[in-house]
Amino acid sequence: MRVYVDGQAMYWTFDSSMNTNIWMAPGAHTLEIMAEDKKGFIAATVLNVSVVPPQGPGISAIQTLPGWQSCSALFPPGSPRESQVCAAGLGNAVSTMTQGQGNPSLDGKSAKFTMGGPTGYSNELWFEPLGGGNNVTHFVYDLFFLVDNPDKPQALEFDVNQTFGGLRWTWGTECNFRGTGKWDIWDPLNEKWVPSQVDCKPFPANTWIHLVWNFERVNGQVHYISITVNGVTSNVDAFFQPQQNWTLEDIDVAFQMDGDFQQDPYDVWLDKVTLQAF
Repeated sequence: MRVYVDGQAMYWTFDSSMNTNIWMAPGAHTLEIMAEDKKGFIAATVLNVSVVPPQGPGISAIQTLPGWQSCSALFPPGSPRESQVCAAGLGNAVSTMTQGQGNPSLDGKSAKFTMGGPTGYSNELWFEPLGGGNNVTHFVYDLFFLVDNPDKPQALEFDVNQTFGGLRWTWGTECNFRGTGKWDIWDPLNEKWVPSQVDCKPFPANTWIHLVWNFERVNGQVHYISITVNGVTSNVDAFFQPQQNWTLEDIDVAFQMDGDFQQDPYDVWLDKVTLQAF
């Protein structure tokens, strides 16, 4: 299924139904929803809508939402993107997500993520599609996380993606504990990590860490503005070009767990996960 806003594709899903957010500027718009089956038959419906300014710019408690997806080195068999690279690494991690955790939690509804498996340097990417739109250009990814064994992860990754018009703007960030010791940021066009100037060392065990990333899409570029950890803000101010020739459309958030050289197991809890988009 695909959603068009004023003739431009804004959201894509492989599912046979959708319940999602579409960001549109206030005013009148034409909304078209198209569905195509496996035999290539297409059905569509068109709606004329009037959008009023939102009461607030954010989506909150993302860790509680249904629809979280995951993949390890490659997208798994049966996935519409089967065999495409996902979280990379040297093998398939063993990872689970359990929502609705009361302890540890800040609000009684954290999500627990586990990491393990037989192959060192294996990773697991967890992501939640939130909707689509091209009129929002500024993103604030705000969340709390807790690690039980902070000396075990190779890295922890926190991402936001916006795609439309054949381009993908990825704000990829990782606390590279055992590599650079920095907050690394993703260069989408060249598909590589670049160390920032902001240090990132292992966090205290079983302690809630408040992380806020501030991003924007400006002049067609990815702009990493700043990072705030437990109230301390560091400017990053880095620009990259977007990824080219992307065929899907959406806005999503992601969290990735990276295993170390012997795939030591560890757990992470996420809570109060919010994305502001405006």
